[in-house]
Parts: sequence; C-alpha cells; structure tokens
Amino acid sequence: MKKRFWSSVMLLCMALTLCRAQDRTVQNRPYTDLRQFHFGILVGTHLQDIEFMNVGPMSTVADDGTAIESLVTADQDRWDAGFHVGVLGELRLNTNLQLRVAPAMYFGTRHISFHNYKDVDPEGEVRKQRQDMKTAYFSTAVDLILAGPRFGNHRPYMIVGANPMINLSNKQDDYLKLKRSDLFFEIGAGCDFYLPFFKLRPELKFLFGLTNCLDKDHVNQLRDKTMIPYTQSVSEAHSKMIVLTFYFE
Repeated sequence: MKKRFWSSVMLLCMALTLCRAQDRTVQNRPYTDLRQFHFGILVGTHLQDIEFMNVGPMSTVADDGTAIESLVTADQDRWDAGFHVGVLGELRLNTNLQLRVAPAMYFGTRHISFHNYKDVDPEGEVRKQRQDMKTAYFSTAVDLILAGPRFGNHRPYMIVGANPMINLSNKQDDYLKLKRSDLFFEIGAGCDFYLPFFKLRPELKFLFGLTNCLDKDHVNQLRDKTMIPYTQSVSEAHSKMIVLTFYFE
C-alpha cells in the first residue's frame, strides 16, 4: 500500500510539473493580436465542383426547320484542383472577433462531360462530348473570425462570411458559359501558429454558390448550331469549392 501511495504522489507531482512547464512556455509574438489593423499574404489550393440541373428530353429546331429530339445530360464528374494567391487586411474588433478582407485570384479548370442519349454510335454506345472550362476568378472574401483563447503558441478559430467573385475567363465557343459574377457563402475553421518571426494560419473552408451562375443568353451567341442541344441541356448551375489556405501575417 505504501509503495502504491508514494507512486501515486510521484505521478501527481510529475503531472503538476508538466502543467507548470506548459504555463511557462515562451510565447512568440505575444502582442501581435493587439494590433488594431494588419496586413498579410495568402497562398493555397482548392477543389472546384459545379452542380447542374439538367433539363431532360427536349426538342430543338434545325436550320431547315426540322425538329430534333435530344436527351443530353451534363456533369462535372470529379473535383478539379486549382490554386489561389492573394493578400489580406484584418481589423481587430475585440479580443475574440476580427473582420478580414482578403482579395485573391483563383485559377483552375473544370472538366465537364456531356452524354447524348439520343445519339449513339454504330456500336450502340452513347456519344460523349467534353468541355474544359478554364476559370480565373477575382474574389474579395469578407469574413468574420471568432477566435478562441490562446494556448501557448496556438489559437483555434472559426470563420463565416461572403465571397463575391468575378469570372475573368469565358470563351464564346464553349458548350456552356458562366456568368461574369457569382456570390459564395463560406464557412470554415483554422488555427493560428505563432512562430518567432511571423504568424502562420492554415485554414480550411467550404464555399457554396448562392446564385445561378449559368449564362442563359450564351445559346444566342453560338455559331455552330449543332451545339445548341448541349447548351440548352442545363437550366441552372451552382458552384462550390473546398479551399485550403495558408496565411502569413
């Protein structure tokens, strides 16, 4: 019994010593969060996807006046990777709240596939078409950051905000074309790492498009009329992204 007692006392003393050692951890940049306003840079990678609402069976009129029945479906059958870079400005509201504005450029390519079920080859296979939809977005994310207490050199946080984007890359001869602008709702989480010379902030967030980003007037600009069944096969499109960003402040 005495051995167990003294063993327990020794374990308790070791635990208290470790706790005191944690309390005595040297904090890097202890006053960095007291700044009213500061700047930084960001770099990261993201995955893009887009959800289409397909029209289903439809009829189009050819140049000679004949009706053409078609059943075309469009889909982005995978998450496509891209990268983004930008800058940030952050305003301290109080101890736990910050307001961040982060202009950035998002680059990527969406791979769209079409299946025309009314058009089959001699072997009976459904004919497929593909479109590589290159995207170059200029975004200005406005986020509210709710940060927890700082533990040593770490501080977790959550974000919620809005991200308006302008699409700078659109081709007139594609099957589908996106509108010039889109608006995203974003939510995510991250953690501040206080290093000796700067603060590193890895962050994961999810973006959901709030508007129908499909350009419905694009069909009137097509020169190749055989593309019309593919262009009109979609009535709505909503973008979404998974974004991993590293902030350097």
